[in-house]
Amino acid sequence: MPANKTALVVRGGWEGHRPVEATELYIPYLKANGFDVRTEESTAVYADEAYLAEVDLILQCVTMSTIERAEFRGLRLAIEAGTGFAGWHGGIADSFRNTSDYLHLVGGQFGCHPGIHPFEDGNSETDNFVPYTVEISDAGRAHPITAGIEDFDLVTEQYWVLADSYVNVLATTTQRRREFDPWHREVVHPAIWTRDWGRGRIFVCTPGHSLDVLQDGNVRTIIERGLLWASR
Repeated sequence: MPANKTALVVRGGWEGHRPVEATELYIPYLKANGFDVRTEESTAVYADEAYLAEVDLILQCVTMSTIERAEFRGLRLAIEAGTGFAGWHGGIADSFRNTSDYLHLVGGQFGCHPGIHPFEDGNSETDNFVPYTVEISDAGRAHPITAGIEDFDLVTEQYWVLADSYVNVLATTTQRRREFDPWHREVVHPAIWTRDWGRGRIFVCTPGHSLDVLQDGNVRTIIERGLLWASR
């Protein structure tokens, strides 16, 4: 398919989320859907406001890290003008913790991922893996990103998300209370959401810690649809 849209893939940050390998799973899909794709290994490109103004979709996979003031300004202005912004897991929901305006932009932030007892000396990433269900919301059943997808189960990191009421929640997860947990009741968190920001659209999928999760049929379908939905 001839390219008629532009996508910018920005990746980096904590290597544990495999930013290169993870984004490479979706670049062929973008190209097959008519996007000319440019990849960058840092957020420096965000400071190029003239270029970003022409981008239809930004796929970001940058966990933690930091962002310079001029870079965030370029990103924010582009989204407000109509550039789509999308990603999964820590690559979008745990980026730039020290930039509060970025957290405001995305609408939901990773707080933690409760796993084994906090005083146990675990040394494996699987210590943070728990079985949980991604539950499609009523709004999600009618939304093009999640329509036709039933609730599904995963065993991976379950994000405890700090979110505001301006997110459009397409799916949730319920954090169970185990006997050693300090919270007193089950807690429901957004797991997949969208956010309208200026003329731009934002899409966030919290599942996606590892490549096997990103290749789960339900997760992959949701992310692929989310990328197209968010695009200008």
